Amino acid sequence: MMLIPTYHFRDIERKPEYLQPEKCIPPPYPGPVGTMWFIRDGCGIACAIVTWFLVLYAEFVVLFVMLIPSRDYVYSIINGTMFNLLAFLALASHCRAMLTDPGAVPKGNATKEFIESLQLKPGQVVYKCPKCCSIKPDRAHHCSVCKRCIRKMDHHCPWVNNCVGENNQKYFVLFTMYIALISLHALIMVGFHFLHCFEEDWTKCSSFSPPTTVILLILLCFEGLLFLIFTSVMFGTQVHSICTDETGIEQLKKEERRWAKKTKWMNMKAVFGHPFSLGWASPFATPDQGKADPYQYVV
Repeated sequence: MMLIPTYHFRDIERKPEYLQPEKCIPPPYPGPVGTMWFIRDGCGIACAIVTWFLVLYAEFVVLFVMLIPSRDYVYSIINGTMFNLLAFLALASHCRAMLTDPGAVPKGNATKEFIESLQLKPGQVVYKCPKCCSIKPDRAHHCSVCKRCIRKMDHHCPWVNNCVGENNQKYFVLFTMYIALISLHALIMVGFHFLHCFEEDWTKCSSFSPPTTVILLILLCFEGLLFLIFTSVMFGTQVHSICTDETGIEQLKKEERRWAKKTKWMNMKAVFGHPFSLGWASPFATPDQGKADPYQYVV
């Protein structure tokens, strides 16, 4: 593929001497297979803890304020099972999004040996990241928080303390979807509980005092409404990004498309796995990303 002269969004190294591979430190010895990925960022860790706290707070209010004191056992069992299942899937998706390598490029691989192994032909160029001294694959961008170049990086999300990239976008989409669903479910249950308490004695509709019950329900209602709006918007933007096969950074920078255009269904399968199955909705099913292309560094 020929280099497009008008493309200026990355550091394009046209001559071998500009790469300066001798200044790159060889990549460290790789850790054992299956090593957990975790970003040590104070803000991201705090946001992740807050996320878990808010979900557990919703669990507490739903169970101990609304469902357990209810005399309608069928209503309590059905809604309790549904809410807990969705909350479990949301937290599992959050863990997978946070602890999965989003598609980090090997750090410090812009060495003379690696460049020579690419067997560059006349006219071919490679991209080098001056920040992490890596040879960038196509559509990779550097994250200043992760301090790595990430393949198909969409954005860095502090709520999952990780970048959203090629390998963990599915889990982030599931996280936003399940948080939106439990937020909607909680709002519906709060509405029914308020109606129930207005029709009966407030002292009998909850095991807490009426003022405490009202405060807990109002806080849950505010939390549910806020996160329903936020995660619904994030879910919609992520699905649109997947269908158009254009990451958030590429849309923001208006980067020129240099990759083959595929159908929306093919783009969905590339993220969630092939073929379509219940595994699409499971944070425990790892989509098949295929093997890395050894020529993805070259244009």
